Amino acid sequence: MVVSVKSMALSGLSVCEINIETDTINSLPQVSIIGLGDTAISEAKERLRLAIKNSGYSFPSTKVVINLAPADLKKEGSSYDLAMAIGILGKEGIVKGEISPKIAFLGELSLDGSLRAVNGIIAIMCELKKMGIEKLILPTENLEEASFIDEVEALGADNLSQVVEYLNNNCELKKLKRNINDFINQDCNFDVDFSYIKGQTQAKRALEIAAAGGHNVLMSGSPGSGKTMLSKAFMSILPPLTAQECIELTKIYSIAGLLDRTHPLITKRPFRSPHHSASSVGIIGGGSNPKPGEITLAHRGVLFLDEMVEFPRTTLEVLRQPLEDNIVTISRAQISVQYPANFILIGAMNPCPCGFLGDSKKNCTCSEFQINRYKSRLSGPLLDRIDIQIKVQRLSDEELLNSIQSESSEAIRKRVVKAREIQLERYKNDGILTNSELTSKLIKKYCKIDDKTKVFLKNAINQFNLSARAYDRILKISRTIADIEGSQDIKIEHIAQSLQLRSV
Repeated sequence: MVVSVKSMALSGLSVCEINIETDTINSLPQVSIIGLGDTAISEAKERLRLAIKNSGYSFPSTKVVINLAPADLKKEGSSYDLAMAIGILGKEGIVKGEISPKIAFLGELSLDGSLRAVNGIIAIMCELKKMGIEKLILPTENLEEASFIDEVEALGADNLSQVVEYLNNNCELKKLKRNINDFINQDCNFDVDFSYIKGQTQAKRALEIAAAGGHNVLMSGSPGSGKTMLSKAFMSILPPLTAQECIELTKIYSIAGLLDRTHPLITKRPFRSPHHSASSVGIIGGGSNPKPGEITLAHRGVLFLDEMVEFPRTTLEVLRQPLEDNIVTISRAQISVQYPANFILIGAMNPCPCGFLGDSKKNCTCSEFQINRYKSRLSGPLLDRIDIQIKVQRLSDEELLNSIQSESSEAIRKRVVKAREIQLERYKNDGILTNSELTSKLIKKYCKIDDKTKVFLKNAINQFNLSARAYDRILKISRTIADIEGSQDIKIEHIAQSLQLRSV
C-alpha cells in the first residue's frame, strides 16, 4: 500500500501542494526519488538513511521509491526531507495508522535526525487553510515565524523522533501564538532626521509630497549638496507599516532567506540601496530558481539609487515596467513567477560628469557633448515614470551657519500620515493605497479639475511638451498636494506646484 504525505512548494509567492508518495519493491536496497527534483532532493537519499538510523529506527532493506507529485512541477530545496522520512517510516509501520491528509510536513533533516529551519514558512502558512490543511509540523526554529498566522496550527519539533512520537499519540509538540499588533514598530526614532538637515526647503517639501502619495523622486545636484542625507531622512517621514504590510514583507524576506530567526517579523519599511555595479538580475530578481531582487525587497519601502547615472543603462531600463505596474514577472524556460514591486524610487545624480553644472560656487569644466552624453544615460521613458524631478542646490553661507533647527521628521510625518489616511478612506473599494497607484480610470474619477484649471494645464502641456503619462502623473501629484492641505478639490495652485516639481 502506498503511503501519501503532504508537503508544500513555493513558486514565487504562490504555494503548491505536494503529495509525497512512498512505496517499496522487493529488490536490492536503494532509494529512488522521482518527480523532477533538483540536486538537493537527490542528495536527500543519504540524509534520510542516516537520519532514520540515528533516530533509532530501521531503514527498509528493500528498494524504496519516493514520488513527488505532481511530477511535472520542478521541486527544489531540502524542505521535503521530513515528509519523505515520515513516508518511509509510515511504510515500515513505525508510524502507526494512517497519516492524516490534513497535516503537512516541512523541514530539513540533519544526519543525527534533528530538524533544521527552511525558508518561506510564513508564505506557506497563509495559504494552507485554502488547501484544507489544519496543521503544519515544522522545525522549532521556524515556529516563531509561523506564530503570527492564526488560520493554521503550527507545531514545532526538534527532531524526527518527536514527530514520530506525536503521530503515534505519545507526546505533544511545541505550540506558539503571537499577536502581530504587539510587534508593529511605532518607534519614530531614526538615524537621520529632517531637523538635522539645514536649508533645502524645496527638496524637503518634495520628499513630503513623495511620502504622502508614494511618488518616485529624482534629485540632481552638485556633490555635497545633501542628496544622500535627504534620501536617508526620507524613511523617517514614512507612515508605519500596517499588520497586512508586515505579513506581506515578511513573506518576501522569508522566501529570500533574509529573515532573522529570532525576530522573524518585518516591522519597518525597507530601505534598499544597491551599489551601481549591481546587475539587472540583482535588481529585478531571477536565477534558475527565481528569487526576489532589490525591487521586491524594497516593496512598501524605498529603493535608493545613489549616483543613478552610474548604473548600466540596461540595468536602469529593467525598472520601467515595475515602476508602471508595481509587479515584476520573471520568466524562465520552465517557470514564470510574479513578485510584488510597489516601492518608492529615489534617485540621486550629479548634473554633469564633474558635478558642478549650475553650481553657485564652482564652474563646470565639462563640454556640452560630455553633459549631453552623461544625461542621456537616463532614457526619456524612464524619466517619464519618475513623478518628481528636482534640483538640489548647494547651501549658502547663511544656511550653513544658521543654528535654527529645521522642522522635525515627526512633524512632517504627522502630515504624511493624515494624507495617507485620506487616501485609504478614498480608495478602500478600489484595491489601492496611495495616489501613485491611480489608474487612468481612477484618475478620471478622483482627479477632476475645473475649467480654469484645465486652461492652465493645457498651456503647461504645450509649453513643456508633456506626454500623456506625464500629464497623468502631474494630476496624481496634484491630488497628493491637495490631500496634504486637506482640500477635496484639485486647485490651480496645486497644479502649479506639481509642475515645479519636474524641473530637472
